[in-house]
Amino acid sequence: MNASSAMALKTASLAGPLVMLLGMLMFALNDAMGKWLVANYGLGQVILIRSLAALLILVLMVWKAGLGNLLAVERPGMQFARVFFSTAEVFCFYYAVMYLPLADVMTYWLAAPIYVAAASPFLLGEKVGWRRWTAIAVGFVGVIITLEPSSAMFTMPAVISIIGSGAFAFMLISGRFLRGTPDSALVFFQVTGAGLAGLVAAPLDWSPIASSTDLVLLGLLGIVAMAAHMLVNRALKISDAATVAPLQYTLLLWAVIFGWMFFGDVPRFGMLIGAGLIVASGLFIFIREQALKKREKVLPSIPE
Repeated sequence: MNASSAMALKTASLAGPLVMLLGMLMFALNDAMGKWLVANYGLGQVILIRSLAALLILVLMVWKAGLGNLLAVERPGMQFARVFFSTAEVFCFYYAVMYLPLADVMTYWLAAPIYVAAASPFLLGEKVGWRRWTAIAVGFVGVIITLEPSSAMFTMPAVISIIGSGAFAFMLISGRFLRGTPDSALVFFQVTGAGLAGLVAAPLDWSPIASSTDLVLLGLLGIVAMAAHMLVNRALKISDAATVAPLQYTLLLWAVIFGWMFFGDVPRFGMLIGAGLIVASGLFIFIREQALKKREKVLPSIPE
């Protein structure tokens, strides 16, 4: 292998992780912008304008990919379920960040893969051995620690956070049944569902837009979210999931940084401990699943 080929190979191996890291940064930026905007404007209003801005980009993507991807819908019932859960998730998230630090809310959402692993034996028929059940238990302990058990444990924002992260987990599970649906179609249905819900909710708490800057930020919220989705999808195409998926946990780092920079939030000790357990549990579950997939390729009948 000559020097130029080696350099090209090294560049390709770095491209996926770098694109994934940029995607996570964009998601965190989107979340921070959303937290600021819902403090000044109605929840339905923010989601409606966010969805409309994202649809401007999505329409072009869907048109380029062909309208057949939208018309030939597989499993309509499951598509509807995914849209329902994704819409519930986005409303819960923006409600939660109105009242809780960004890092706290992100910690709850990062627990979603643990919920998926716990539900997979019952909903997906997947086998889960004692190692992953132990990791799942550790993850749930992390969630409880993050909640800081007390008489005030189940405040409405905390409850909404748990519901939202659960909806996110079911959105991920429903997505596993729709592997044949193009990404552009899945995101289009998801954004359209949120937009329609926002259209219904917006009149209930509409606030006049104070400035052109705020209008631009409301639009950017949707554009930044779409850019983040595209970056993550691109990272998964140019690198394998085992390389880039664990980088999703950098979201928590950005949430802590942005929460401190923009909102003066100082992470609680309990949140840091709980987040550490959740991240460790999620990483173990992911690594274990990747290892089992490799073993099954060699010995399909090998037990866990």
